[in-house]
Amino acid sequence: MAISWRLLRLGMLSIVLTGASPSLIAKPRIAEPGPAKSPIGETIYLKGVLGSGALLAAAREGAEPLTGGQAACVNCHRRSGLGSQEARTTIPPITGQFLFHSETGGADESQLPYIPGARLKRTPYTEDSLARAIREGVDPDGRQLSYLMPRFALDGADMTALIAHLRSLDRRKVPGVSANELHFATIIAADADPVKRRGMLDVIEQFFQDRNGAPRGASAQTMITSGTTNAVRSMFKVNRRWVLHVWELTGPASTWPEQLDRKFAETPVFAVISGMAGSNWAPVTGFCERREVPCLFPNVELPPVDADRNFHSLYFSRGVLLEADLIAAEIQSDSAGGDAKHVRLVYRAGDIGEAAAASLAAQLQARGAAVVTRVIPHGAAPKAVAEAVRDPSNTGVIVLWLRPADLAALEGTPAPLKPVYFSGVMGGLDLAPLPSEWRNQAHMAYPVDLPERRRVRLDYALGWFRIRKISVVAEQVQADTYLACGLVSETVKHLVDAFIPDYLIERLEDTVEHRVVTGYYPRLALGPHQRFASKGGFLVHYASIGTQRLVPDGDWMTP
Repeated sequence: MAISWRLLRLGMLSIVLTGASPSLIAKPRIAEPGPAKSPIGETIYLKGVLGSGALLAAAREGAEPLTGGQAACVNCHRRSGLGSQEARTTIPPITGQFLFHSETGGADESQLPYIPGARLKRTPYTEDSLARAIREGVDPDGRQLSYLMPRFALDGADMTALIAHLRSLDRRKVPGVSANELHFATIIAADADPVKRRGMLDVIEQFFQDRNGAPRGASAQTMITSGTTNAVRSMFKVNRRWVLHVWELTGPASTWPEQLDRKFAETPVFAVISGMAGSNWAPVTGFCERREVPCLFPNVELPPVDADRNFHSLYFSRGVLLEADLIAAEIQSDSAGGDAKHVRLVYRAGDIGEAAAASLAAQLQARGAAVVTRVIPHGAAPKAVAEAVRDPSNTGVIVLWLRPADLAALEGTPAPLKPVYFSGVMGGLDLAPLPSEWRNQAHMAYPVDLPERRRVRLDYALGWFRIRKISVVAEQVQADTYLACGLVSETVKHLVDAFIPDYLIERLEDTVEHRVVTGYYPRLALGPHQRFASKGGFLVHYASIGTQRLVPDGDWMTP
């Protein structure tokens, strides 16, 4: 049978199947332990720190030497060890199964996942030849490695530890992946908004149904070309059915880790997709980092403050923490009106505005501003809002971290004469019910694109909702959920058969940057150590007191 090079190379040759017998559908599996990990090797690989505590040093001809984190292997070969591609430069995989594979054509080669840039047409490494490659830049056939590959002076103990870490990167079996299925969870916090929860579930359940309803078949998925000999290996694998598990958390947040561990033990999943937070997402993030389960673009208005130090959790935005940065930048600017040296922060106890206010206060106090907080007790009646914002002296800027009901409760309360800033995320963005008498002085933190600019990017999602008769009850949550599902679906296609959690994260980092339809956000991008795809926002004001139309104070800001 003649098969075109293009179809093979793109993995797009489809053979229609009538469907798999239920007896052939395996249960999701748990991870199979790989070779033992080496803590020292992991530290060398990820942080560039040797077993002695000294910094790793890397030398390359004609270039400045690198040390420490700059010299760490992870910078090029990624956390998964499966390499990367920059323009025309391909960084090959260096996990144990790729380095030490048998001669081409051996039985183990058929078990290797398809990774672009894998170089199998060479003599397999031994531990001695790999040590020489790392120290001297010579492969097992005596050929010089690329000049991009630095040379590392590692002693015997550190070299042994590093090689042990490379072997430990092999992931032969992964949670939630069977021969025919990929299992995903979506996690809903106990205090999640019920309307937003239902809107999110309507979208994600329909997306899974649509994806599984599309024709599934087998694909010619890999081609390996090396040297002067072409070896074509076509692996025909059934496109896996997606299975969604809805994990509803109950009770206090302190019990969530145990609940999640139990659910994961009962039904392992490959990744967590979308999801819904209330006031606290940190226990979910902790679970995903501890279990090394990708947590992909949950609907979170307050991400954990240390989210940038994590690896397995990705978000669209920093939510109210980004808003705090936007407001801080404006208050501290020369153009800020009012008495920017005296700022009052108003929030309701126990809500996410408390963390946002703390972040803003720290930034302002570091610049010498006097900050006063007014806390509305949890469960207090709306009249408590008026008491909290009242300021007879009328001398300072006021910042409101309030939900729509509390904003609406300002009706009849005299507006201050000085600038008022308030949270768009908490207040409802375009639908924020701020009383008209407050709008003259009001500036909203707005960490998404402007309505007229995002309209075209939202058309596809809104049309998809309309055709499938999905009620739009929480537009941004539903648009973000649809965007998350689309990004994951597109990335999974590029994984081919390499269903490895760390590799999924790394490929998502690449996919996000090339996404054209980005919903509420003007642009999305992720890089190493970046966990938030949208990094900026606007401050906006009302065009007039009698309209909801918003006008930007200035350009998009990335604080």
